[in-house]
Amino acid sequence: MTDRPQLPRQMHRLTGTAVREPREVALEPDAEERAAIARALELLALRKFRLTGRLIPEGRQDWRLDAELGATVVQPCGLTLEPVTTRIDEPVTRRWMANPPTVPEGAEVEMPEDDTVDPLPASVDLVAVAVEALSLALPAHPRAPGAELGAASYAEPGVAPLADEDVKPFASLADFRARLKNGED
Repeated sequence: MTDRPQLPRQMHRLTGTAVREPREVALEPDAEERAAIARALELLALRKFRLTGRLIPEGRQDWRLDAELGATVVQPCGLTLEPVTTRIDEPVTRRWMANPPTVPEGAEVEMPEDDTVDPLPASVDLVAVAVEALSLALPAHPRAPGAELGAASYAEPGVAPLADEDVKPFASLADFRARLKNGED
């Protein structure tokens, strides 16, 4: 297994600062940084990547990020491995709270309703936030235009293979109905 590529970082201090005012944030990695992100996400290419928005203080300690993520990614087609280009435009909201709601522990727990909340760190890496948002927005199974999963049929020599229509639960009833309609026995 290869080492994970070193990703760029863009840190913003959230605690221990005297000034708590909204901050404009803009992240647009250069070609080398986009290539490192593409390798980390196993993309063929990351042509464009941008995160713009605001870090906004909430209350005495908490912070919220309201941003827009824009990216043009190239992934291999899930069927043909041909390159598939996808444009992604997603809103990104994250909240960092000094006292986040507690998450129950156990083997089976329900996901919290608000998945944008994290514990308040001393500083936040906006590149990591943007890469996480991009990874969640990527198409799971990209398809090249015209790529289709063909029907596969397997049978022993001399035996007719089963088709999808043959194994449907009401296929025989439809055939029986058609024969009744035509006056056949």
